[in-house]
Amino acid sequence: MIKSTLLKFYGLNQAEFNKFSFLGAIFAFTIGVYWVLCPLRDSIFCTTACITNLPFARWVAFLIVIPLAMIYSLIVNNYKRHKIFYVLCAFYGFITLFFAYFLAHPVYGLNPANIDRLVLDSQAVSRHIEPWSRFLGWAFYIYVESFGAIMVVLFWSFAADTTKPQAAKSGFGLIAVGAQLGGVLGPLLVAMFVKNMGEAPLVFGSGIAIFIMGFMIALFMKIIPKDQLEGYGENQKNNQVRTGLLEGLKLLLVKPYLLSIFIIISFFEIINTIFYYRLTLLANNAYAGRALSFYLSNFGLWVNLLGLIFLLFGLNNLGRKLGILKSLLILPSLVAVIIVITYFKLGLWPVWIGNLLMRSLNYAFNQPIKEQLYIPTSQDVKYKAKAWTEMFGARGAKATGSMITSFSNVLTTDLFLGLITLISLGLVGVWVFAIFYVGRKYQSAIDSNNIAC
Repeated sequence: MIKSTLLKFYGLNQAEFNKFSFLGAIFAFTIGVYWVLCPLRDSIFCTTACITNLPFARWVAFLIVIPLAMIYSLIVNNYKRHKIFYVLCAFYGFITLFFAYFLAHPVYGLNPANIDRLVLDSQAVSRHIEPWSRFLGWAFYIYVESFGAIMVVLFWSFAADTTKPQAAKSGFGLIAVGAQLGGVLGPLLVAMFVKNMGEAPLVFGSGIAIFIMGFMIALFMKIIPKDQLEGYGENQKNNQVRTGLLEGLKLLLVKPYLLSIFIIISFFEIINTIFYYRLTLLANNAYAGRALSFYLSNFGLWVNLLGLIFLLFGLNNLGRKLGILKSLLILPSLVAVIIVITYFKLGLWPVWIGNLLMRSLNYAFNQPIKEQLYIPTSQDVKYKAKAWTEMFGARGAKATGSMITSFSNVLTTDLFLGLITLISLGLVGVWVFAIFYVGRKYQSAIDSNNIAC
């Protein structure tokens, strides 16, 4: 009874339901790990390396993503699609355990006795008394950024590569449910245990979960039938040849379709970075240490819980009815309204609510819609150009957003709010233009049974 209701609700047959449920479970682990690490990333950095360095940290993370994207392209050239997961899960799993050990260290770790709390330019800040631990905070921040970039990109590339357009309209919504469940459970674990246990045990548990992700991919490849692993343009895959490390970047620069996707992703991230920095700044003034970790994890919990509620009430069905173009226009419309409202409404709560609505709608609705854009594309686009778009674009956008937020140190509050409001509204305008182009190009490719690029 329940299974038949779910099959009807998502518009899937039994084999498709099994496949997308399994993918949803894998993605739940991926997003769950990220949402355990994400609030810890911010609070550990603010505790050890000082929040005033946060905009610069985003630039460092962006610069490091460039060689990582090249290494990722090399891995794609030399390993089969599922084996890439094994390599990266092993790498990130061991690195996570390394951080867990040092975060628990009595001297270099997060012992409150080793944390200085001081006032700098009328702002409350924290930093570790050991220079090595400040470096550890930087390294952990960059590590979490790279995990969020590479593992999420790899998963969606894998999902798009093994799915046909009609199945994706329904199945990607089911994957999004798994993502939101992971996004709820991740910060919930932090909120439940960080005050009593501290950050290190949660980081250790994340390392174990990353190893489990690798085993889940192996099980997926073993039990899912081969006909369910066939993607769009399957006959074209055999004609793909190995290309250089920068092939993905070249495609991104010369293909208008990919540039439009780049704008859709990066312009949202610029605006999102500006708003989240405002939230972190306000929260850091009110909380410190584990209390800050608790606050930021609660924010992550509410973001994903609201996204899950959206999905349970059939938001993905709205996407099927509206189509790609109209669906993609919903988020920038909401963002424009939030930009205007938060210009007039200052304080923690309006910024908190604005961040909540933007992020939850992006994760629950916009993300699975956006990922469908990669289905009518070549293998190089799915695995290489997508990596550059998501890693280089999203992290570059965060770095750009951080550069904009750095003006808060030299401008008055009114001037700063006016500046970011004008910039954000301008970005929304270009974002909408890109949506119209890419939406029409996608539909044309599907209707003619061709690739968009």
